[in-house]
Amino acid sequence: MPEPTIRHSACIPATMAMPFSAFFLSLLLFVQDQGVNGVPPQLKGANCRTRPTDLIFIIDSSRSVRPNEFEKVKVFMSQVIESLDVGPDATRVGVINYASAVNNELSLKTHRTKATLLQAVRRIEPLSTGTMTGLAIQFAINRAFSEGEGARVRSPEINKVAIIVTDGRPQDGVKDVAARARALGIEIFAIGVGRVDMHTLRQMASEPLDEHVDYVESYSVIEKLTKKFQEAFCACTGGTATDLVFLIDGSKSVRPENFELVKRFINQIVESLDVSDKNAHVGLVQYSSSVRQEFPLGQYKTKKDIKAAVRRMSYMEKGTMTGQALKYLVDNSFAISSGARPGVPKVAVVFTDGRSQDYINDAAKKAKDLGYKMFAVGVGNAVEDELKEIASEPIAEHYFYTADFRTINQIGKKLQSKICIEEEKEDPCECGAIVKFQRKVDNLIKALTQKLEAVTRKLAALENRITV
Repeated sequence: MPEPTIRHSACIPATMAMPFSAFFLSLLLFVQDQGVNGVPPQLKGANCRTRPTDLIFIIDSSRSVRPNEFEKVKVFMSQVIESLDVGPDATRVGVINYASAVNNELSLKTHRTKATLLQAVRRIEPLSTGTMTGLAIQFAINRAFSEGEGARVRSPEINKVAIIVTDGRPQDGVKDVAARARALGIEIFAIGVGRVDMHTLRQMASEPLDEHVDYVESYSVIEKLTKKFQEAFCACTGGTATDLVFLIDGSKSVRPENFELVKRFINQIVESLDVSDKNAHVGLVQYSSSVRQEFPLGQYKTKKDIKAAVRRMSYMEKGTMTGQALKYLVDNSFAISSGARPGVPKVAVVFTDGRSQDYINDAAKKAKDLGYKMFAVGVGNAVEDELKEIASEPIAEHYFYTADFRTINQIGKKLQSKICIEEEKEDPCECGAIVKFQRKVDNLIKALTQKLEAVTRKLAALENRITV
């Protein structure tokens, strides 16, 4: 690109120089002060903060874990770490590697940046001997979570979390030592792989067990759990104001053991929400031959309290009056007198396992006409035509069906990304917003370069005319 000749710059008319200066200044102001879609880039970054945590991975590398499988565990750890704010005042990460003995691979105080931490994880080698899981947990209590190793024991607001990954039956006891760890305030997640002993996982994990015990068929799919832990550690400052009501079938065809699965399904979705005064409020209605409001919108202010109330819900065990329940939703659940907030998007998740014994069309239509976003979830003998009648448009994105109650957690995962209003659907804890911002800046720089080239050509042409 030719440079303009400075010695003739005084001859350039001011009216010709000003548009480029204004454009350049506007661009800088836009990038620095407006960011993408009017949101400063530093605010986008703030949405990716994670709660300060002292996190210890306790990784089984016994002889049953093959080298290629151990590599997948390291990938899993790396992906979780990638989603964290790693730093002395943010999240600190340590790794315990165990088999017959225990190796303190990484202390909480060792790595102060994400880059060096990820490099260290890649260098970890398997031990390939026995399986002393209880010994590893005891090591975590005595050493890994000690102040000398970097744990912030004097700061009760800092979460203490252990993620245990194992594929076998331990050769020592875990029940008592895990109980001691939990009593000390360590939250334990237990991940089992392959032929693991599920009873052992439940002995180790924190309550509620359905949120702290995970199982995968093989190491090749352990990365599927990454999103769960990314969400578990995410403390987004952003969020969406949403009034969400669950409308749950408690008819006798559901059966008590499946009703417990439904409660887990509800809490799985609640866990993904940003529950607060300004963001998500949750209500719960159970129906069978009659309708019973378990709790209205806004009664519970935290996820912990909502989930506890869901677990306390008793099973009605009668008929299936879905139409009556939908009418209750329209007339009561989203009323201001029941805690609904004016101007806040209304979302309902309707769950049923059979054909309604009453007429649903009018109430379903009214709910959608009022602008409620309606999700319909059917299990077992649910009638797909009824689900489609309840669901909002586009119907394919708002109704779900599975034949087996045991697979409704998969529906829960799909719903987590759909419940928020459209313009807030993107997960701020993923890198999509950063990519969009970078693309926006790239396009602006490209336009700027083209403008600069055009102005330079005009300057060169003007210079030629002046010097002739």
